[in-house]
Amino acid sequence: MSDGVSEAKSKLLRTRAASAVVGVVMTVVGATALVSCSDDGGDGDASVTPSAPDTASFSGPVPSALSSLGASVKESARAAASSAAASASARASEFEASVSAEVARANRAAEQELKDVDGKGNATADVSLTGKPRSETSGLLAVVVNITNRTDETASYAVQVDFRDSDGNVVETRFVGAEDLAPGVRATPLAISRKPPEPPLTAEVAKAQRY
Repeated sequence: MSDGVSEAKSKLLRTRAASAVVGVVMTVVGATALVSCSDDGGDGDASVTPSAPDTASFSGPVPSALSSLGASVKESARAAASSAAASASARASEFEASVSAEVARANRAAEQELKDVDGKGNATADVSLTGKPRSETSGLLAVVVNITNRTDETASYAVQVDFRDSDGNVVETRFVGAEDLAPGVRATPLAISRKPPEPPLTAEVAKAQRY
C-alpha cells in the first residue's frame, strides 16, 4: 500500500512541474508579443521617438556666436577692400615715378589751367583715349590720352580725364597736359587710375583746353 501512495505522490509532483513550465513559456511568449507590437509602430510608449524642436518658430536676437561671425566677415571684407585700394595707389605712385619730371610738371600745369574753364573746353575734338594693356601698367587701369594739335600754330593742351563707375558716378579725376606742340604733332601722355581693378571703371574726356 505504501508503494501505491508513493507512486501517486510522484505523479502529482510531475503534473505540477509540467504546469509551472507551461506557465513560464506562456509568460515569455506574451512578453515577446508585446515587444513585437511595440516595434511594429503600435500605440505603446516604447515606440515614441522625440522630435527635434522647430527652430523656424523661434524668435528673439540672433545667438551671439552667429552675430560675431557676421561681424567678422564684414570686417574682413572691409579690410580686403582697403588693402586693395592701398595697393593700387602704391602701384600708381611707383608707375608715375618712372615718368619724367617734365611730364609731371605738365600735368600739374594742366590742372591749374582747367580750373577756370567752363564747360568742356575748346579742344575736345583734338583729344581721344586709347586703352593700355594692364600687363604694361602693373595691373593698373591706364589710358593713353592722344592729343593732336590740329591748328597751324604751336599750342599747349590741358585735359581732364574722369573715371566713372557702372552707375555713371565720377569716382576719380586725373589731369594730363602737353606743352608747345607744333602744328600736326601728337602727344600721348597717360592718365592712370589709383583705384583697384574691381569694380571696373570707364574713362572719358571731361574737359580739353587749348591755350
